[in-house]
Amino acid sequence: MGVGLRDYGPIVGSAVLEELAILSERVRARRHLHVNSTRVGGGVAEILQRAIPLLQELGLEARWEVIEGSPEFFEVTKSFHNALQGQPVPISREMLDTYVICNYENSLRVNLDADVVYIHDPQPAAMVRGRREGQKWVWRCHIDLSHPQMEPWEYLRGYVERYDASIFSMTKFAQNLRIPEFIMPPSIDPLSDKNRDLDPQEVDAILDQLNIPRDKPLVTQISRFDPFKDPIGVIRAFRLARQHVDCRLVLAGGGATDDPEGARVLARVLEEAAGERDIHILDLPPQSDLAINALQRASTVILQKSLREGFGLTVTEAMWKGKPVIGGAAGGITLQVQEGFTGYLVHSVEGAAYRIRYLLSRPELRERLGQNAREFVRRNFLITRNIRDYLLVILALEHPGHAQFEI
Repeated sequence: MGVGLRDYGPIVGSAVLEELAILSERVRARRHLHVNSTRVGGGVAEILQRAIPLLQELGLEARWEVIEGSPEFFEVTKSFHNALQGQPVPISREMLDTYVICNYENSLRVNLDADVVYIHDPQPAAMVRGRREGQKWVWRCHIDLSHPQMEPWEYLRGYVERYDASIFSMTKFAQNLRIPEFIMPPSIDPLSDKNRDLDPQEVDAILDQLNIPRDKPLVTQISRFDPFKDPIGVIRAFRLARQHVDCRLVLAGGGATDDPEGARVLARVLEEAAGERDIHILDLPPQSDLAINALQRASTVILQKSLREGFGLTVTEAMWKGKPVIGGAAGGITLQVQEGFTGYLVHSVEGAAYRIRYLLSRPELRERLGQNAREFVRRNFLITRNIRDYLLVILALEHPGHAQFEI
């Protein structure tokens, strides 16, 4: 049998499940559609894989559709993504034409028959041109829009402001729009293969399969091979820390079908780590959830040294395993890593190296921070809260007097 809502009761409490049942009664008559750009890879796909069945269990007619696109389209949207997160990237007229044409083709291909349509991130944002009378459309932005390159953002704004509302992961990501804006952090599923409890024998068996020795403390970062995740900086921080404390680095990641840059970044990472016996680079295939779970549980300290970050669900996952996190002071990491309470924020390679040394030499502190981290996630970043927020957004759209608030 699959996981059902009742299985979350021991984790979140019966009152949370009762609230979901009450809210779902209010919106059950609406048909719900979520659209994004990839079925596998990345936090958006993971959330939708778990959320859609739970919404259906609550009695909602909920669907998930994925757009299609050529390699050229995803090269364009990756450039768009980087520009919106502040990186100077030229966006040509031809690139915008590729973007619009692909969105138009998907608006004809995808079944948009729904009362409420959620469009996730910039890739399918222009599909709003295909909206039908009487529908509510919501743009859900998962990336860091705090300091975008203005020309591509102004272009995208032209589509976003055709929506009925927008959702951002943090207040500082939100923009001054002419539509209602909501703040909704993402979430993890504590009962998924990536996050469920594993016994020590399972963890050991998986690490054996991955050829990761457990003879010394493991320092780990798990995320897509993306320049904004700063994997090169992680390697350099590890080298500095290892001069003072013996440890082993695991840098694990994978790609997503809508991210063509990953292979190029992985090649640079492999070159940087060449010849290092204590550095393990793992290019994980899709559906490596149990491997990620085991790596996080086996780790002594977990990093997410991002330079820019949307929210950083890899941080949430690590904290749920009771691990202290050293995170780059970027995006949603700053919501999760509470300085000296759930982990530490860093601004440089040297700062990351210092915190690695600091935590590896203080086991009692690691234990305390890890306990705090797990409870912080339980209270704030689990999937039941995310589902509640989506239900509340629908109700808010039907009562527009409350134009902007934090869920």
